[in-house]
Amino acid sequence: MNTTYSLHHINNAQAFGFSADAYSRFKFGDDAVAKSFGTHLADGFINAHLAAGLVKQQLVVISSPYSFIPTATFAMKTWFVYRLNRWLAQHGYPVVQETKVHRTITYKEDYGELDAEQRMSLIGNDSFHIDKDFLQNKTLVFLDDIKITGSHERMIMKMVDAYGLSNDIFMLYFAELTNKTIHPNIENHLNYHQVKSIFDLDGIIKNGSFCINTRIVKYILNYDFDSFCIFIQDQSYDFINLLYDMALGNGYHTIEAYAQNLNFIKENLFLNNHKLIQHGN
Repeated sequence: MNTTYSLHHINNAQAFGFSADAYSRFKFGDDAVAKSFGTHLADGFINAHLAAGLVKQQLVVISSPYSFIPTATFAMKTWFVYRLNRWLAQHGYPVVQETKVHRTITYKEDYGELDAEQRMSLIGNDSFHIDKDFLQNKTLVFLDDIKITGSHERMIMKMVDAYGLSNDIFMLYFAELTNKTIHPNIENHLNYHQVKSIFDLDGIIKNGSFCINTRIVKYILNYDFDSFCIFIQDQSYDFINLLYDMALGNGYHTIEAYAQNLNFIKENLFLNNHKLIQHGN
């Protein structure tokens, strides 16, 4: 059994059924929005598929694939699991388990601006890996924030076929583009609805509810050098260390487009052994 469930269906390029500004903040690490999205998605999933007593096996929740730095979906997944576990425990079911889909390739291209063919061409070079033995006799719940062209889902199902998985599967999305006359780059319209420049990140990073993800790391490292220097010198020592360590973990130090900004952090933060900034610490 393969079942897709989406909380919101995008039929209109101007009206989404959720706040575009909130979605934009979520994509750049606002954990308060991730909590709201994950909680509402769990409630919708429970009402649509679990409340009728359809829980036959233990559920395994699997966030969107990542290498070292989690995606924005990972933060939403955490709150999804919290709400789902409360319902499962209350009704006498086993709480969920979690596992990870590992991916092998990282790229600097902005996925949200690509059309369906470009997306499949880019992601098709990747390979996904999962622990097959751990999944035996369990129902799989693959979680992602948005379904636009379905290329990510096709890659997941390619992995499922490659591993010979026979599990029941749910593909869950916070939102899905159901009007196929709308160009897939509507995703970038949502991603950057509130984040128009690197300086718009300041309020997200410093709001007391921040969760780092791949998008914000790539965005900062790929930004023009002069603006990056101004921005980074107003960030806390802890954030700069986190940014640098996340970048190394994903191998971004090997990507030429990120080299100048990363080297600025390295040379100023470590080699000279002093803080880049005077405020925010």
